[in-house]
Amino acid sequence: MDDANLKIFAFVVVGLMTFFSVPFSHGYTYDQDVYAINNLYVALGSPPLPGWIPNGGDPCLEGWQGVQCVISNITGIVVNAANLGGVLGDKLVNFSSIITIDLSNNHIGGSIPDNLPPTIRRFFLSANQFTGSIPSSLSTLALLSDMSLNNNLLTGELPDAFQALTGLINLDLSFNNLSGQLPSTFVSLSSLATFHVQDNQLSGTLNVLQDLPLQDLNIENNLFWGPVPVKMLSIPNFKKDGNPFNTTIVPSPAPLLPPLAGKPTSEETPGPSIQDGPHPKRTRKSISTVNIVWVVVGVIILIICVIVGLMFCARCERESKADRTNKRQEIDAYKAPKERPKFNNSSTESSNQMKKVPIPKEVVQKPKEEHEIDMPEMGVILMPPPAEKVIVNPMSHPKTPKNLDRPTSVTAFTVASLQQYTNSFGQENLIGGGMLGTVYRAELPDGKLLAVKKLDTASPKLQTDKAFLELVSSISKIRHANIVELVGYCAEHKQRLLVYEYCNNGTLYDAMHSVDELNKKLSWNARIWIALGAARALEYLHEVCQPPIVHRNFKSANILLDDELVVRVSDCGLASLISPGSVSQLSGHLNFLNFSDPHSSGTYTSHSDVYSFGIVMLELLTGRKCYNSSLPRGEQYLVEWAKRQLHDFSSLQRMVDPSLSGTYTLKSLSLFADIISLCVQDDPSFRPPMSEIVQKLLPMASSRRSNIGPSNMT
Repeated sequence: MDDANLKIFAFVVVGLMTFFSVPFSHGYTYDQDVYAINNLYVALGSPPLPGWIPNGGDPCLEGWQGVQCVISNITGIVVNAANLGGVLGDKLVNFSSIITIDLSNNHIGGSIPDNLPPTIRRFFLSANQFTGSIPSSLSTLALLSDMSLNNNLLTGELPDAFQALTGLINLDLSFNNLSGQLPSTFVSLSSLATFHVQDNQLSGTLNVLQDLPLQDLNIENNLFWGPVPVKMLSIPNFKKDGNPFNTTIVPSPAPLLPPLAGKPTSEETPGPSIQDGPHPKRTRKSISTVNIVWVVVGVIILIICVIVGLMFCARCERESKADRTNKRQEIDAYKAPKERPKFNNSSTESSNQMKKVPIPKEVVQKPKEEHEIDMPEMGVILMPPPAEKVIVNPMSHPKTPKNLDRPTSVTAFTVASLQQYTNSFGQENLIGGGMLGTVYRAELPDGKLLAVKKLDTASPKLQTDKAFLELVSSISKIRHANIVELVGYCAEHKQRLLVYEYCNNGTLYDAMHSVDELNKKLSWNARIWIALGAARALEYLHEVCQPPIVHRNFKSANILLDDELVVRVSDCGLASLISPGSVSQLSGHLNFLNFSDPHSSGTYTSHSDVYSFGIVMLELLTGRKCYNSSLPRGEQYLVEWAKRQLHDFSSLQRMVDPSLSGTYTLKSLSLFADIISLCVQDDPSFRPPMSEIVQKLLPMASSRRSNIGPSNMT
């Protein structure tokens, strides 16, 4: 090859290398998002934020402070109280998939940009120094669910640009200098639950708000006038002081009084007639006396009407106030203008460890209405924002029934959000079911999985909202390492749903009786740890909780396993939903199908739970199901078959699950069988308490610790 051809070849090789290296030379983060965040950083004055730089970089891979990503897309920027200054600039619209922008409690000034990213759902700029007016480009933010612009220096009128914001739930514009009337497009805010606009200069009437689903409204210290619409008096948290409302009560006009029978009115007083005969003529004095009498009577009647009207209105006002007090929800939104945002529930993140929110895959679609979810047409309410002090969690805004308080330690989900996360409770997300209802897998937009239990509403305990919320409140107090945690609930549209943490390895029943890889992981050591975890859960329910809690539905299908095979017992606290007849109707061997105590005589106690625990231990020991019709008649019912052999050592060894292949010691096997014998005794009073069972299992677990057994279980 001559020199000329060699040079050409070298040039081509270098060119090809350059060409193929270009796609891989860029960072992990999407270029457009890098461009947008670089510009934002410069506009903010290049503050000392860890990781942030004005040119290039890789925010997602490098973990820039406050930046949230899903794969290679920036989906959130949350930088609170970081002493930021500067302005926002005009490049926010370049973010391709951003969902949350939270820059509250800083010193950012300038105007709010006209061009905002259309994917934004949560937009928090409270407690800054923004000036100018609110941009009319709000009309392009069809996905917006929460916005707080409170405690700034905003002026001018509100733009008439709210027609597309049908999913807006929380809006805070308080402590600015806004003027003018509420725009007519406010009537389109069909999801607005919280609206704070106190301490502005707004005027006009409140008519555009009267048909909105408001739960928390603060319009104090403005210039609103006219009468307050009657519909708004039922808003649970309504503050309206400091406005020149027309509060005068106009009494109904007094009815015209008919003339007294046989006596003419003053206008009809006849003159002398032939019929008068000897009677004297009426004088002007007598006519005036009659007029005065009628005037006095009319005034008295009018005064009585006014007094009665005032008393009636006062009574209505007292009843209205009492009703509003009873309906008051714990919606503590927008009350601390300079306070750092806080996060208050298990499905949202702290400012130091925010969970990632996904890229929106669509302009929000209405969820399919299937699988018995019967609800009116409504917009999808999306993932909750970081629950800062000044924002109400959007998943916590199903309407609370009158005179009820919502449980505050768990999240109130909407039916719409749960439909979205379960694909309208589709069969592909059906996990299982039992006597209390069906369970569905729910995938949140950030990828987190939850389990949604759709309760059977036929239960008498679920017929009223009050009873269900009381049930949720009691369950939310059950906290133990071996019990599935309740993270939320839904009480909208007569639905009764409980939302729990999700356990990736499913149920112990599935693990024991499936042929997948999980079954192979259930070594003897792992089974001892599982028994110990389940025992500790029942010990907590029976002996720590006050009042004590009887599970009543304890079985391997209600024992869940997480990634490390740590036990999480489900259905705790739901015994009240099992009707009394559901146990008494099960007689003889059918009781074994539900792990129920056949000797309970219809009265289920903690001793019955101990019996059910013994059956679970038998499953762990033998690998058999509680009932198996495919086996010979004498072996179909596990307890009946096993009880006769537990004290015969040679028979006991033959009972052991063949998959264990002799990986146990004879001593631990004997101890395990002894515990089972104690639990399944016919006389309930002879069965040991769960604390005693825990103490018997502990030495076995401690001496035979498995790498599957978690360290926090000792």
